[in-house]
Amino acid sequence: MRKIILDLAVTLDSLIEGPNGEYDWCILDEEANSSLDALLNDIDTIFYGSVSYDLWGNYQPEEDASPFMKDLFKAVHSKEKVVFSKTKSEDGKATFIRSDIEQQVKAIKNKPGKNIWLYGGAGLIRTFMELDLIDEFRLAVHPVILGQGKPLFSNISKRTNLKLKSATPSSSGVIILVYEAAR
Repeated sequence: MRKIILDLAVTLDSLIEGPNGEYDWCILDEEANSSLDALLNDIDTIFYGSVSYDLWGNYQPEEDASPFMKDLFKAVHSKEKVVFSKTKSEDGKATFIRSDIEQQVKAIKNKPGKNIWLYGGAGLIRTFMELDLIDEFRLAVHPVILGQGKPLFSNISKRTNLKLKSATPSSSGVIILVYEAAR
């Protein structure tokens, strides 16, 4: 069966964005890029919340962007996109799920294919955690404490036990942690 993989960057104090929505603390180094490339080769579907999809689901890098960024978004846009939203309408570029999340996600997981990237946002991640739908947690922990911003995990009502699969430090101080859900 396919796995749902939560993969994102977090600060040491477990924030996924700064107080004004900023991501300027994210370090793109060779090791982090390699981890992201490996993830993109391992998946064929991306799950987005509506805000994340609006920001990144159809994002195109500027013409003067680095080759890495252009290749990254080319790879991202080659994947099937599924958006979880109660208010957004179809756009012809993604499948939209409005209800019965647990049943629909399980049906997608049971289809043949590669793994699935749970991209976010925080509300969707919370929903997936409450429904015990995340199989693997890949966190790129960045060496910064913001003190304020949006936390990765908030209002989680139940314990989730994890088993460490790997911890890979990078020369920039980013540590890639990979945990599997201990069920």
